[in-house]
Amino acid sequence: MPSPFLAIDIGNTRLKWALYDSARPGAELQAHGAEFLDHIERLADGPWADLPAPGSMLGCVVAGDAVRRRAEEQIVERFDCAPRWVMSSAGEAGIVNGYDHPTRLGADRFVAMIGARHRMLAARPGQPPRPMVVVMIGTAVTVEAIDADGRFLGGLILPGHGIMLRALESGTAGLHVPTGEVREFPTNTSDALTSGGTYAIAGAVERMVQHVRSHCGADPACYMTGGAGWKMAPVMNGHFELVESLIMDGLLVIARERAAA
Repeated sequence: MPSPFLAIDIGNTRLKWALYDSARPGAELQAHGAEFLDHIERLADGPWADLPAPGSMLGCVVAGDAVRRRAEEQIVERFDCAPRWVMSSAGEAGIVNGYDHPTRLGADRFVAMIGARHRMLAARPGQPPRPMVVVMIGTAVTVEAIDADGRFLGGLILPGHGIMLRALESGTAGLHVPTGEVREFPTNTSDALTSGGTYAIAGAVERMVQHVRSHCGADPACYMTGGAGWKMAPVMNGHFELVESLIMDGLLVIARERAAA
């Protein structure tokens, strides 16, 4: 009988976790949650206290070695399974890494692309694969381009909403981080700042979609994920599928592939 599988995504702000009934795409989600990085030490005696012990775990981390070690301490304290982390490589699970230095690509970006490709292929059984644009909206924003053969062509990194607004606040007299709305024609400072940041991200994404369409000669399948993805989806031109669990999906694909190797 398959044993539970724990997937962990440690970003710049939060640790997200999900427990599945097995290590395979489409596995049943049994529990999930998130903790801000300042509160990682709560996991073993808090949200994880009543979970069944996973037979294995796999995660990706971009927050640095110190945070990773704190997470490992909680995993070892609560569960009897070895922490394993995805490192970007030249290629895995259908993605060929075209970065100049493949191991320097953020693991979260690598895993999200793997999850997106699996989703795209599953939606098109018996049909040719499509190129993709994969967008993660978090503390930072990444915009990845992948051709129909699964080759990562390259990607953009730009500041997320919060970083943009804090930069304006610190560098411009009289401006404060707003709680404005996205408007076509903002008529107050709060709305102007919120709309400016949102449309800056949207413009970068749309430019990448144009690049992929021109390079590949086909419209890309477009996926958006990340904690602030819901803010961006309504203002995007064209269809973006909003997938909350794209990194977790990628970890499930990698876990299955590695178990079968």
